Amino acid sequence: MNVSPVARPDNMTKTSSAGGPREVGRGLSLVIPGDDLGSSEEFAPGHGAMEIDGRIRAVKHGRMTKREGSISINPTHTRYIPKPGDLVIGYIEGCTNNLWFVELGAPFNAILPMSLGPGKIDFGGTRSVMDIGDAILCRIQEVEETHSSVVTMKGMGLRKIRSGVIEEIAPHLLGLLIGKGGESLRRLKEGTDCRIVVADNGRMWIDGDLHGILDVRESLNSISEKHQGGVN
Repeated sequence: MNVSPVARPDNMTKTSSAGGPREVGRGLSLVIPGDDLGSSEEFAPGHGAMEIDGRIRAVKHGRMTKREGSISINPTHTRYIPKPGDLVIGYIEGCTNNLWFVELGAPFNAILPMSLGPGKIDFGGTRSVMDIGDAILCRIQEVEETHSSVVTMKGMGLRKIRSGVIEEIAPHLLGLLIGKGGESLRRLKEGTDCRIVVADNGRMWIDGDLHGILDVRESLNSISEKHQGGVN
């Protein structure tokens, strides 16, 4: 099983690359689906976690809490509401023989059918292509009345994310990040020499060297602290 998701600068510094969940307080860490949270002999899985091969794995994106021998994951953001056509970055949270469940930061997980996945996939082969914790760039294909959604990876540029980092900002702050006519985002890309793909659910794929990535994070923190009190 692949449990080494794309790196995140919340656990990176200019002298240290990505490791495991970032400690942000006593008993509290930021995690994404697939992160190893500890031994099942020591802890029981709570909300947002499950036991896999004797280890507790995160299946939600949020902050980890340990209490009375159990580990739970609490969401970090106001919820994104999916709309057809939205470009989104999601984390694979589970799979069956013919589909994946994708966490988008929305009230409900999205479904990615095998027929809308990357390339041709044999029935039963979903996990060999994308496993829990993998990050993907995809698009909302349809939304049900309950706000559950179907996503697709059929389209130009849609892919499994294999490099760089994933960052987040509250969806309602995306306009400030992008700026009028995309000018603010263009300046940020040029100033940091990073490739930045901004998704409608408030997540960003940032690819570049470590110094550039951390400069992008500082800009995101500046926007968030000014308007709502911090990224994540």
